[in-house]
Amino acid sequence: MSAISIGQAVVLGVVEGVTEFLPVSSTGHLKIAEGLMDIPVDDRSVVAFTAVIQVGAIAAVLLYFSRDIVRYLTAWGRGLADREQRYHHDYRFTWWVICATLPVVLVGLAAKPLIEGPLASLWVVAASLIVGSGLMWAADRAGRHKRGEDDTGFRDAMLVGCAQILALLFPGFSRSGATISTGLLLDLDRVAATRLSFFLGIPSLTGAGLYELKDATGGGVSAVPLAVGTVVSFAVAYASIAWLLKFVAGHSFNAFVIYRIAIGAALFGLLGAGVLNA
Repeated sequence: MSAISIGQAVVLGVVEGVTEFLPVSSTGHLKIAEGLMDIPVDDRSVVAFTAVIQVGAIAAVLLYFSRDIVRYLTAWGRGLADREQRYHHDYRFTWWVICATLPVVLVGLAAKPLIEGPLASLWVVAASLIVGSGLMWAADRAGRHKRGEDDTGFRDAMLVGCAQILALLFPGFSRSGATISTGLLLDLDRVAATRLSFFLGIPSLTGAGLYELKDATGGGVSAVPLAVGTVVSFAVAYASIAWLLKFVAGHSFNAFVIYRIAIGAALFGLLGAGVLNA
């Protein structure tokens, strides 16, 4: 019998699609949802399932930003063929994304036993939700929001890319929350910081999903729930991306900060009361 039913896959797909790019921690919400549905969160195939359905969310990013991605890849190809084209911002930006992905990949491979073991605890998720809220609150106020996407450089990409490590090691911190907060501290405006977070997430999350595919399909999760969860996460994530970009253009991140603190506190309460197993 599959460790995850089709109905559970739909729920997890919705959770993944809503939370992957919002700065609220998709990993944390998925673990909470799995715990409430009595899904074994430490099951290897379940861990792989959550990584694979992220590919659906990434596919939504690829579609939503397809024109930008084609522009970047075209500039990159031209730069490889023509030295004069290498001074173009789009060419350099593509290389920055590639370089900024390497640190999180190396840490992910080296710390895999910790990430899937002690650090997968819901206690860690609850604490990370609240600590990450503090970082986001401080970054939104300290940042001067004066730099746009065209003003980003190699240093920005590397620092924002390395911020993904926080979310990798501490589920609940939120990959988008950590990267957006770092962008804000570098004085990027909210839209630029959010878009940079999206672009830097594409290679790392896609790679993680493809890497885990063998464990998801070869373990305790059947192909049908896996496909359903991925399709649902794609549809929901596409809508979430569109909403988030419109939201950050005219609002602070206060709503996310308050929500994260509330969820973190509630999770501590549920764990303390024994309703959820860490």
